[in-house]
Amino acid sequence: MERLKAMIPVKIRRMIDESTSDDLPATASTLHDFFAQSPAFRSMIDDLTSPQRRLCAKNKESALQLKEKGNAYFSKGDYSKAVQSYTTALRVAPLDAVDKGVKLVATLYVNRASCLHKLSLLEESLRDCSRALALSPRYVKNLKVSIWTTSMIKYNWTAWYRRGKVNTSLSNYEDAICDLKVAMDMEETCSGKKQMETDLKLVLDQNKTGNSVQMFGGNKHCIDDEEPHAELRCASSPTTGRGMTSQCDIAPSSLVHREEPYAAIILKTFRETHCHFCFNELPADSVPCPSCSIPLYCSDNCQLQAGGPVARIYLRDKQTTDMPPGELEQYFSEVTLGSVSHSGVDCFAEHRHECCGSNWASVLPSEAVLAGRIFVKLVELKEHSWNRENIKKSLDLCHAYAQLPLESKIELHVYSIVLLYCLHHSFASDLELNGATIAKVIILMSQIKLNCMAIVRVRYGDIYNPLNQSRTSSLPGDPITSNLEQVRVGQALYLTGSLFNHSCLPNVHSYFASRTLFMRSIEFVASGSPLEMSYGPQLGQCDYGIRQGFLQKTYSFECQCIGCTRVNFPDLVLRAFRCVQPNCFGVVLDQYTLEHEKHKVEELKNDEIKKLAPLIFEESNYPLENHSVCCLKCGSIYDLKPLRGAVDDAEIHLMKYGLNKLEVVASNRVNSDAISKALGSLDVFKSALHPYNKKLAAAEDILAEAYCSAGQLQQAISHCMVSIEILKKIFYSGHIALGNELVKLSSIQLALGDPAAADTIHEIDAIFSKHYGKHAEVLFPYLQHLKREAHRLVDGE
Repeated sequence: MERLKAMIPVKIRRMIDESTSDDLPATASTLHDFFAQSPAFRSMIDDLTSPQRRLCAKNKESALQLKEKGNAYFSKGDYSKAVQSYTTALRVAPLDAVDKGVKLVATLYVNRASCLHKLSLLEESLRDCSRALALSPRYVKNLKVSIWTTSMIKYNWTAWYRRGKVNTSLSNYEDAICDLKVAMDMEETCSGKKQMETDLKLVLDQNKTGNSVQMFGGNKHCIDDEEPHAELRCASSPTTGRGMTSQCDIAPSSLVHREEPYAAIILKTFRETHCHFCFNELPADSVPCPSCSIPLYCSDNCQLQAGGPVARIYLRDKQTTDMPPGELEQYFSEVTLGSVSHSGVDCFAEHRHECCGSNWASVLPSEAVLAGRIFVKLVELKEHSWNRENIKKSLDLCHAYAQLPLESKIELHVYSIVLLYCLHHSFASDLELNGATIAKVIILMSQIKLNCMAIVRVRYGDIYNPLNQSRTSSLPGDPITSNLEQVRVGQALYLTGSLFNHSCLPNVHSYFASRTLFMRSIEFVASGSPLEMSYGPQLGQCDYGIRQGFLQKTYSFECQCIGCTRVNFPDLVLRAFRCVQPNCFGVVLDQYTLEHEKHKVEELKNDEIKKLAPLIFEESNYPLENHSVCCLKCGSIYDLKPLRGAVDDAEIHLMKYGLNKLEVVASNRVNSDAISKALGSLDVFKSALHPYNKKLAAAEDILAEAYCSAGQLQQAISHCMVSIEILKKIFYSGHIALGNELVKLSSIQLALGDPAAADTIHEIDAIFSKHYGKHAEVLFPYLQHLKREAHRLVDGE
């Protein structure tokens, strides 16, 4: 794409630079005409769309090679690598491919099921067996793998037999009995039938003494059907434009909105690890797209919803009418027809038009592919008007095209033209390739830029496996703290969710379960009040200048929330230096921060703010020299240059001696000399920075993790608690950031058997419940473990 952008003549670049949304048909048409005459452009489109260069198409030869590779790993007992090989083979294996008289995809599912069984991943193995049977109900695999060195004939094992063995391991005895009976009916050798009779007798005996437990089909990501408690209304204001307000009083932790995306897409860096439909982590038995090699899904249901009717045909119509007679017929039918059921979500099969195997869907940026999905949906649902005057009404969403810099405008033009050519090839050959159509896509991509939401997942970062529920105390040198990190795995467009305005001090918390957006109140909201979420930066997380810069660059607006228009405690202390005068708790702000604060509305009603900075609005506090500023309480003059230099050096030392979080995680050990030098850096911070400066909290947190790695847990608790006390000052009460830090504190306390852990866990539960309601324990399984530990401590177990 860079090559195409570099080709654009100066005249056309100038035209695009000066363009508004009304000019787009002309600028798009001009650039399109220029590209249409370029061999380089035609060559790029061929690379992205040509059937002869389809790198994402199915390939039987590649699948067979990967299958043999998996077989070799299986023979060596390396079942994890065998699973990886079979999964990759499934990704590229054509549905109609046959290997040695058996459907290749069915073979791969059974092979992977065998590996998963060996790895004790029983439910995953059971699902793979069922998938193989849905494709080939009479599947029989001969496991003769070597030349005939003896006269002994190897047994024929069937997918039904494998399924029966897995069900036996799961204590699903009734299903295991049915599976083995079907396998016996299909087995043709006497030796094979005899072996199955022996296995069946054992299962019948087990069924007499134990209870059958049906475990198949569970969904660990299940979210209940809680419905929003609030009635919302879209209203407009002169400062913020459209926004959502409540028509009734809303109590804290109430669900105010839930919504499925209009369209969504996974980010490239998570294509191999997360489901391309629901964005949850992939299980070991991930399911590929039946038509191309790009997506992986966590379940048949996600595959069905992403692929639409084509995927349903794949799952339902690969059947045979040859069924066993008698009482097993219904059971046989239920298993071979699959257990997939539509979730009831009104879902557009957004991946279907990308399924031709061409390269464009994997090469273009995620934002461009998402725009393609939305554009196709608009066209197919007939919501798209082709009249030039309705360019801006494809979706009822705002955009900021005119305010974009030149390079962004050029990028939108280039990607829109390339995307339309790709859609023209794989979606509709009669799609008009003209300035008006390109202009619609440019506006659509501008709307996506302003209105898309990042779908996040929580990752337990680092050093303690939160799902390991062992109560054994860690040994010195073993890491035991737990970090929670939110990572962006996808992006989606929510038409109603995008109408919620931003505030740096939000009263609504947004989160995701599968693809569903949930919004929950985190404080009392009076009827008629605006409901505001955070688009990223929040009060306490970063200062006013950084927040405004991010919002202006990303969303093209100046934030007018309370946190940005009035002087507040977090912005005053976040980057503040300390006054060294005895008994003075005033803040010393650098010139950059001071200028921002002086432009806010005077707000000194808060007693803490009065103690910090009563002089903030007096003219006398302006610095006399470039690096000189005064304490905003006592007026003492300071030169910040040496103070800032000392702090910068201390930060370098923290990094140099390996006490930053990443190196603590990697090494799991920190020597005492390094800790001693880090403590010296902390002393520098304490002498130069205000006690509530966020850098102090970060330094205390680093030292807490370092002491954990050194096995000195009591010191770790001390530093962790200091860090939390600072964060409690700069975030609002019960902020989710505090919950994440308290998780670490509770981990250390539990490792020491400290009864105080119960109170910490109670506080964590209150914070997480406020932000996630009933979904807290579903989204944070570690919370269940913590609550069990809290009960144990209280009950004195």
